[in-house]
Amino acid sequence: MLVLLILGLTGGFFSGLLGLGGAILMVPLLLYVPPLLHLPALDMKSVAAVSTIQVFASATSGVIAHRKRGAVSIPVLLAMGIPAATAGFLGALFSKYVEAHFLLAIFAGSSTLATLLMLIPKKEHDTDQSQEELNVDKVQFNRVLAALLATIIGFIGGMIGATGAFIFVPVCIYILKIPMRITIGSTLGIVLMTAFTSAVGKIASGQMLWLVAAALVLGSVPAAQLGSRVSHRTPVKLLYWIMTLIIALSSLKIWLDVIY
Repeated sequence: MLVLLILGLTGGFFSGLLGLGGAILMVPLLLYVPPLLHLPALDMKSVAAVSTIQVFASATSGVIAHRKRGAVSIPVLLAMGIPAATAGFLGALFSKYVEAHFLLAIFAGSSTLATLLMLIPKKEHDTDQSQEELNVDKVQFNRVLAALLATIIGFIGGMIGATGAFIFVPVCIYILKIPMRITIGSTLGIVLMTAFTSAVGKIASGQMLWLVAAALVLGSVPAAQLGSRVSHRTPVKLLYWIMTLIIALSSLKIWLDVIY
């Protein structure tokens, strides 16, 4: 329980810091840390289930903090959150019939795609202007494309228990051209909605481990608040490269397990 609490703290902090929901770290941590400490191992199906609860808790905590700082766009949230949440529920139900190893491969492939998107050269990064200067409710983006991409990402996220936050971030930045700080806050809102429906799907299909999920939640909630505070004091370029590094390392480690 102590190990799970610490892992929840870690996932929650990076959820608030980077708007990733925490699962991009939580999934590898839950898969690999317990065996290293000679504790019972969890398979990918179990990890995918409990991750939805942890992500929901940390995203809820983080989005409240980011909303107070004016970094959550309601138009972005509605355009992407509703289709992603609906697709996430269906993906979570469908995951019951998918082998754990295949879910692991899907997770690895998704994180690799996210890494490649993050490494695409960008002409210029967002400046560190205040949130008051970034009118979050008037952000311009293609709503039809946003809804379509959110549906695809939501379904995949529902299957693997990661809610697709690590894909939403580069998609919002590079494809939809949404500013970095608004992307971080708004992505957490999308993740919150998707994680809720995905968790319902995992529970309905009998895949949830309640004790493990509870320990992760206890650590995630306060850590996400701290992460969001640090996020607003950290240069955008540094957040960007921390995010890219985390996604890339997680992808590499999981691919090694898939292959070997």
